Amino acid sequence: MTTDRWRLVLGRYSEQQLPAPESGEGERREAALDYLYGREYSGRGARPGGGADGDDGPPPLAPGSLDPSAPSIVDWLGEVRELFPVETVEVVEKHALDRYGLTELVSDPEVLARLEPSQELLATLLALRGQLDPRVLGEVRRIVRRVVDDLRRRLETEVRRSLAGRLNQHRHSPVPVATAFDPRGTVRANLKNFDVERQQIVVADPKFFERNTRRVPWEVVLVVDQSGSMVGSVIHAAVMAGILVGLPSYRLRLVVFDTSVVDLTDLAGDPVELLMTVQLGGGTDIAQAVTYAEQVIEQPHRAVVVLVTDFCEGGPPAGLVAAVRRLVEARVTTIGLAALDGTAHPYYDKQMAGALADAGMEIAALTPGQLAEWLARVTAR
Repeated sequence: MTTDRWRLVLGRYSEQQLPAPESGEGERREAALDYLYGREYSGRGARPGGGADGDDGPPPLAPGSLDPSAPSIVDWLGEVRELFPVETVEVVEKHALDRYGLTELVSDPEVLARLEPSQELLATLLALRGQLDPRVLGEVRRIVRRVVDDLRRRLETEVRRSLAGRLNQHRHSPVPVATAFDPRGTVRANLKNFDVERQQIVVADPKFFERNTRRVPWEVVLVVDQSGSMVGSVIHAAVMAGILVGLPSYRLRLVVFDTSVVDLTDLAGDPVELLMTVQLGGGTDIAQAVTYAEQVIEQPHRAVVVLVTDFCEGGPPAGLVAAVRRLVEARVTTIGLAALDGTAHPYYDKQMAGALADAGMEIAALTPGQLAEWLARVTAR
């Protein structure tokens, strides 16, 4: 088995150095991986057969395309899913889409039906949104829903817990909530239950802090850059908006932009439809989007503008700085997020972000849970 694994690692160059696969399944694994990764050799000056000089072999697959003599994509996907564990399948599919540009994988309904829904696949689908054949849109919608539902299940409890209200440390709640446990209050309330023999306090009446609730909702304007580089943040912003719109403590307005500004507040409660609507790509006019946010705010002192962008401004930088400065001077709480996703590892224009920070905007890269904690903190007043 160890030899077979080395053959998979080394690819076609292992043929002259290692024994043949120990089983027919080993040969199938090699063929399945070579179907994709064999195109790597054509960009490195390798001979057509992929072996030593003078060796003959099957012609290489053209980079970025699927050779017509090769197995169909559907058969190849089925083979990969049969031969490898789920974790490996996800990696191979991701490489096929991201590294080798096999966009054919997302142009056929039958192919899409076999792909494992994932955030990486969804990002690719959204990036190709304007090029997809209408026949695949049903499968695309299914994948969007699966990924969104999975993200929402993982994020909703954390986000709602952070945003449902801050702890009131002067009052206790009759409803026990583990995250609101009051250790000092519990000790005080149960001192009368001290067991002398065991030298322990018997906790018969645990105490939990009550959460404050807000009667006047805060305005939250979520302004999301839909340029191609922000696709991961767009996905998480859509899910975050779907959670925020259901909380009575906040009044959400959702805005997406490239060189135009589109108010999608009506779709904020339906992340699937929202993601099926956005059009990734194009230029970026951040100043126009920030100015729009400024115009729709009704109570500046109880408003938060969350700008999700890579800060690569397509227009004059001075216009964006001036727009942010007007918000800050009007007492609007502002934050610019270079990333809003599960990793918060952004690529962004640091010079532009620095200029906005100098104008009074907080700059960060956050996960949705961290953004929820930030919102809870700044809206506690």
